[in-house]
Amino acid sequence: MTTTGEERVAARGGPWWWDRRRSAVLDTGLAVVSAVECGLEGIPFAWEAGIPAGVGAVFGVLAGSVLLVRRKWPIAVVLVAIAVTPAAMGFLMGVVGLYSLAASEVPRRIIASLAGMQSVGVLVVMFVRMRQNLARGDLEVEDWIVPFASITTAIGVTAPPLLLGLYVGARRRLMESLRERADSLERELQLLAERAEERAEWARGEERTRIAREMHDVVAHRVSLMVVHAAALQAVARKDPEKAVRNAALVGDMGRQALTELREMLGVLRSGGDGGQRRERASVPLAAVGVAAAAAASRAVEEGEGPCLSEIEELVGQSAAAGMVVDLSVVGEARSCAREVESTAYRVVQEALTNVHKHAAGAKTYVRLAYRVSEIAMQVENEPPPEVEAAGSAGLPSGGNGLVGMKERVSALGGVFVSGPTDAGGFRVSAVIPAS
Repeated sequence: MTTTGEERVAARGGPWWWDRRRSAVLDTGLAVVSAVECGLEGIPFAWEAGIPAGVGAVFGVLAGSVLLVRRKWPIAVVLVAIAVTPAAMGFLMGVVGLYSLAASEVPRRIIASLAGMQSVGVLVVMFVRMRQNLARGDLEVEDWIVPFASITTAIGVTAPPLLLGLYVGARRRLMESLRERADSLERELQLLAERAEERAEWARGEERTRIAREMHDVVAHRVSLMVVHAAALQAVARKDPEKAVRNAALVGDMGRQALTELREMLGVLRSGGDGGQRRERASVPLAAVGVAAAAAASRAVEEGEGPCLSEIEELVGQSAAAGMVVDLSVVGEARSCAREVESTAYRVVQEALTNVHKHAAGAKTYVRLAYRVSEIAMQVENEPPPEVEAAGSAGLPSGGNGLVGMKERVSALGGVFVSGPTDAGGFRVSAVIPAS
């Protein structure tokens, strides 16, 4: 990947205004050569002007040394080259200065103006000197050669460096634009990667929550009833053998049902899309596990085999068989709804009854189910538990996730879930779910 702008600035190793030491060495070398050239050309100019040769040489050296600042002040270099053109010096300075000006960020109108001035200056000086040479007899050519040579020299001195500088400047700006776009793209990719990581972390958390909720719904109720029946079995084993036998049978039924539901979930978690082929021992992505857990819990719902509202009476009967006093009332005409709606309503009642077994053993419980025009409402409310029963309860453990799971299920269907203690000292769980 490309380096960012900050890294490029930090990578600058040249002195003063140079980005690199190589550029400083090149400009210094060009300035030395230009100073030597202008110094040598300044001696004949001094003779013609009637001044000491040393003054002309020093003037040429100073003028040629201006090439050292061609990257910093290209306009100044071109202006100096134009100024010394009448002295017939500064050929290298003029060519390199015009190239540096064309390749810089100077506006095009300024580049065109200075290039035109330099071209005209070279043209005039060349024409005048050739005329002088013809007048002195130093040069014998036809008259048309003088303007042709002047124009050709002016174009040859200004056009190539101008065009080359414009090309190099345009290419440099293009490369800089591509670098900026690459840097911007890299930053966007980094941002997308960070957001993807955040979304992945959020998805992992969601899948953990969903797996815990599905496992809780599948196992907790059955196992809680098994514990209640086992406690009752222990209490009546010697006093009432027949009741003990019934309780033992109920424990067996509950265990088989719990194992069946758990086996269905574990079967989906173990199964894959490769037709039973062997896979390498590797960690399964958590998202796939979550999807499998959800599929295991909802597969029966999709196939019409999962819990539904018509099984509420059986659910209440299981709690009654475990010693709970339960009053079930159904308001409205029973009708079939969407499978996920009936499954969620069933799970809400199931979890509420499980919580009564855990936290209010022996308390009388009221289960109300209402079929309305466009929604289904359910409420599970228990009275305060008797002190004696509370003391002799089975001591079921609580994970603290039951109410949270119920609220998540109801909210996912666009419903409303409310739970909390009652004024009488009991507890109430209410939910309303859209029927469609």
